[in-house]
Amino acid sequence: MPYPLRKVNISTLPLISSLYTIFTNNLGISLFMSDLQLSLSDYLATVQEVIRITFDEPVWVKAEIRNLSIKGGHYYLELAEKEEDTDKVIASCKATIWKSAAAKMVLRFERESGIELSRDLNVLIKVKATFSPQYGFSVNVEDIDSSYTLGDIARRYQQILERLTKEGLANKNKLLPTPFDIQNVLVIAPENAAGLGDFKKDADALDKAGVCHFVYHNATFQGNTAAVSIISSLGDGLRQWAKDFKAAPDLIVIIRGGGAVNDLAYLNDYELAALLCKRSVPIWVGIGHEKDRTILDEVAHRSFDTPSKVIGGIRNLIVERTQEVLESFHTIKLLSQHQITSYQSQNDHLIKVIKTHAQNQINEASRSIELIKDTTRYLAHQQIKLASNQIESLMRETLLQNPRNVMAKGYGIVRSQSKAIRSIHQISGDSIQVELQDGTIEANVIQVLSND
Repeated sequence: MPYPLRKVNISTLPLISSLYTIFTNNLGISLFMSDLQLSLSDYLATVQEVIRITFDEPVWVKAEIRNLSIKGGHYYLELAEKEEDTDKVIASCKATIWKSAAAKMVLRFERESGIELSRDLNVLIKVKATFSPQYGFSVNVEDIDSSYTLGDIARRYQQILERLTKEGLANKNKLLPTPFDIQNVLVIAPENAAGLGDFKKDADALDKAGVCHFVYHNATFQGNTAAVSIISSLGDGLRQWAKDFKAAPDLIVIIRGGGAVNDLAYLNDYELAALLCKRSVPIWVGIGHEKDRTILDEVAHRSFDTPSKVIGGIRNLIVERTQEVLESFHTIKLLSQHQITSYQSQNDHLIKVIKTHAQNQINEASRSIELIKDTTRYLAHQQIKLASNQIESLMRETLLQNPRNVMAKGYGIVRSQSKAIRSIHQISGDSIQVELQDGTIEANVIQVLSND
């Protein structure tokens, strides 16, 4: 801080003595304090004088602007101090920036900080206490330290970022893979905002072409309720999405057009940032400032300067994916053609090889068949020759065994009952016939003797 804080210790002021002197000078009386009986205006006039004398020089004071209004060029503020942990107001008072100093003072503050003077800002202001019997206590603002406000915003910003990092949330959404194909998008944006209109110009064209579908939900992006409003809108949007769609959105988009820089401070909220970090869907943001960043820019999957650049990023990704698909299709087509040509050459070669092998097999089979035929013919001829020899041998033996030839050697055929017999047991009746070469003998059986 460029200005030291001045502490005022009222206990060091000999208040009773001063009051006595004042009363004496103003009223011309010399009485003890406890015996005085004053009108309210006299009493308040005395308090006014005490404050004027005691706080005769301005002092640098830290406070939060709880409320601010502008009337006739004058700035009327309500200042407060809160407990750090509970946000409970422990001190408050009215403050005024008079028209004569307001234009120069406020302009310098906004130029140096880039922040519009408004409610909810923590400021370091140079004030001088005033008291009016008619309007009560107030302070006149004589200067504003822009660097303190910037530092406070930066400090809170850094605290949130450090907490998210410590909890392992800061990069969680950033590490999600970029959707390959963006078909359905949930958009959170202020209602009727100029930035939303810029976004929808291209979004509507994509939607109309059937390339990408967008669902819109509204939220407030400035003021104390900004973070709560965005959280509520996102929750409502996702619940409605679960009813209308089978799958989660491919992308969640949070956009806001340009505006005062201090409006960005409303978005530096831990609960909002943590909620976005925990989403399993990539979140793209476009808050509408090219230089200044919010905590949402830090934790989002992708951050853009403006809503127009967000839809541009979506369009470009779709175009890139389409180009990749076309290139992949072309590559597949070329590779397929190369493979077909390669396989055709291989097929031609394999057909030639098959033909050659088949012809060799046929030739080999033909040679084998000829060999088998020759072998079969030779073996058949040998079998025929052997059979012929056997037949001749059998014929000779048959001829030799012809009964007539046998009978010519002195043998005869014995018949009983006109049947040739080979055993004495076959004799039937009392007579037998013996056929010889030159005739038949009829004989009666007188006795049969066995060789046993």
